[in-house]
Amino acid sequence: MGGWERFVDTFFKPALIERYWPAILDGMWVTIQIAAAVVVTGLALGLLLAVIRAYRIRPLTWAIILCVDVLRALPPLVLILLAYFGLPNIGILLSAFTVLWLVLSAVLAAFTEEIVWAGITSIRKGQWDAARSTGFGFTGALIFVVLPQAIRLAIPPLTNRTIAITKNTALGSVIGVAEILNRATTAQSVEGNATPLAMAAIAYCLLFVPVVIAGRWIETRFGWRRA
Repeated sequence: MGGWERFVDTFFKPALIERYWPAILDGMWVTIQIAAAVVVTGLALGLLLAVIRAYRIRPLTWAIILCVDVLRALPPLVLILLAYFGLPNIGILLSAFTVLWLVLSAVLAAFTEEIVWAGITSIRKGQWDAARSTGFGFTGALIFVVLPQAIRLAIPPLTNRTIAITKNTALGSVIGVAEILNRATTAQSVEGNATPLAMAAIAYCLLFVPVVIAGRWIETRFGWRRA
């Protein structure tokens, strides 16, 4: 067997591709579900936290800063393992899917809050004064004048961070979430062949390369020069 034949037999064995592609497709669907849930929940929660922080209520501000700093400092894998194996000890039983969703959503929310908060603080005081001069109160000025500008400024870094965190759905394999990597590593351990892992790599490319391209377009469209 020549070098090329060995390569194909190791990474693209036709019999294994035929056997395991349905499982990889099922894993792709689970990955899509988790990623979509994380994006929606994480962005919404992070935006809410940034808005709450804008009111500068000290106890709330300190609590937000503490939680955000901890979530940004700890690796997501550590948080996933702590939640999955630790919460049952205090009577909180969650499925592996739920744990992965909640942890990644919390991490994305932490980064979203910091990015949006940076956008809010970058808006010049004159914008606040102009909004207040038209009759808006603090909440009106924040929601209708300042926040739209802050979000537009935050979109490019937020896009990058969102893509990076949603790719962490692969960490679900360590707690048994039946996503792409879990299906691939299970098949690889059974067959002793890397073909399922190569299939997983292709599946991730099919899912995330379009997302990366869309993110690049969003960064260009909403770059700071256009804000």
